[in-house]
Formats: sequence, C-alpha cells, structure tokens
Amino acid sequence: MASSVLETLSNELSLAAEAVGGSVVAIYGRRWMPSSGIQWRKGVIVTAHHTIRREEDITVAVEVGKTVKVSVAGRDPSTDLAILKFPEGTSLPIPAFGDTPVKLGHFALALGRSRSSTLVASAGIVGGLSGEWQPRRGGRVDQHIRLDLELYPGFSGGPLVNAQGKVVGINTRGLARGRGVTIPNGTVNRVVDELLEKGHIARPYLGLAMQPVAVPETLRGQVKDASSALLVVHVEKAGPAEKSGIQLGDIITEFHGQPSQDTGDILDLLGKLNVGDTIKATVLRGGVPVTATIKLEDRPR
Repeated sequence: MASSVLETLSNELSLAAEAVGGSVVAIYGRRWMPSSGIQWRKGVIVTAHHTIRREEDITVAVEVGKTVKVSVAGRDPSTDLAILKFPEGTSLPIPAFGDTPVKLGHFALALGRSRSSTLVASAGIVGGLSGEWQPRRGGRVDQHIRLDLELYPGFSGGPLVNAQGKVVGINTRGLARGRGVTIPNGTVNRVVDELLEKGHIARPYLGLAMQPVAVPETLRGQVKDASSALLVVHVEKAGPAEKSGIQLGDIITEFHGQPSQDTGDILDLLGKLNVGDTIKATVLRGGVPVTATIKLEDRPR
C-alpha cells in the first residue's frame, strides 16, 4: 500500500514537471551561471531581477541546443522581478496557473534549467506561510511563502509548481538574504502589468536623507513628548521634500500623523502609499514646530 501511494505521488510530480517544463527557459544574462525563467504570457518571460546583470546581449535557451536573443522590457528590484520579451514570432507554451492559495506542508516542485539548458527540478514542501510582507528593498509581496526545498544555483527566476501541474509563483533567493522564497502569482501579475505599461514600478519617494536624533527635553512638549525624531541631513534638489519647503537641519517628528523615530518607519509608510498621495510632516525648525505638506512623486529611475 505504501509503495503504491509513493508511486502515485511520484507519477503526479513527474507529470507536473512535464506539464510546465516546456514553458521554462535558461537565461544567459550574467557571467558563469545562467538563471531560469518562464513564459508568463505570450512572448513575455518572467525571471528574477538579480540574475540579469546586463541590459543587452541576453539569450534564452528555449530548448536544448536552441537559443534566441531577448530584450529587457522592465525590472522591479523591490520585488526581484524582471520581464524579458521574445522576438516577434518566438513563443512557448503558456503554463496553467494555480488559482487557489498554497497551504503549509503542500508538496511542490521548483523547476529550472541547468548550464546545458536541460530541465531540472527540486522537490520539497511549503515550509512557511504568512501574510503580506515588505522585503528590505521596499516592494510589496502579497504573501510570504517560504520553501523547504533546495533552490540550487540557477533556479532563481523559475516557477514553483504544485502537484496538479500548475504554477503558483516565481522562486528567488534574492529577496530574503539568500533564503528561498516564492513570489505568488498575484504579485507577479501586478508587477508584470505595470512593467509592460511603464517599464518600471512607480514607487513614491520623499527626496530626503535622514538620521535618528534625540529630541531635547525642553522641546518635547511641543511635539507630543516625542523622545526621538529624524534629522534631515540631505534634501534632494527639486525633489518632493524640497518643493514642500523642508530644509537641511530640520528635525522631523511626525509623518502622516505617525511618530518618526527611525528611517524604517518612513520606509514602512511609503510602502503603503502611492505616487500622487499628499502627506503632512511636523518639523522642528529653530525650536518651533512647522507643518509641511509633501506631494509624493515617482522615484527617479
């Protein structure tokens, strides 16, 4: 009975690899080691941004012994995704996509291509799940999916496939300090849509460099008893903050009604806002509280 169950599982995983494998490519966009990718839509390849180290002379192996040149259509370092475009007339099968969430303990396959562009696989389970998360580069990922399987060199950019032979996300070692995670389909689709439209992801920014400082006790009563704040050490010329009147040496105690005690607080806030949003900042200037209104702009490329 046990051998029958294992044989059935083995056959299902083999069929899953076969179902998606024709859509998986090897990408030669860096020295030494190719990375992996998958045709996500007709003529559009999704891969991991950190594995594409150049903008030109990128080739893709669509099968063993057959390569074509592709072009970079857009990148988003904050979610570690990039999209490449096939030349006109070149295309691969489009895989089936899973429309139900993965669950903790689900069997899964990571697919990729080797140096010689042969299809390779790594099997394991979904080892951890949590809700929406913000990687250190500031992007937004709909769900944190941690893998309990080995992402070998070259696997980043390849798909995670469930036992039904459906793609549930893109694997990468570039978002969680070398640990393998999967970017879920919902995030990939959102990023692909915007990259195809604009070539980059619009990320709001302030145009400021700041560092934490202690607020003198004599001034705390003017700023809701805040003990620490952010000292402005650089103001970008013609940036959103400069346009609002913020100056070098200002001490910012609040952004958007929230205490500003660490630069991480600001990154968290910006991750929840959009280009075009307006926020208010409370600033200590010469010991006097001042309010500045900042209209967020798209971060320059």
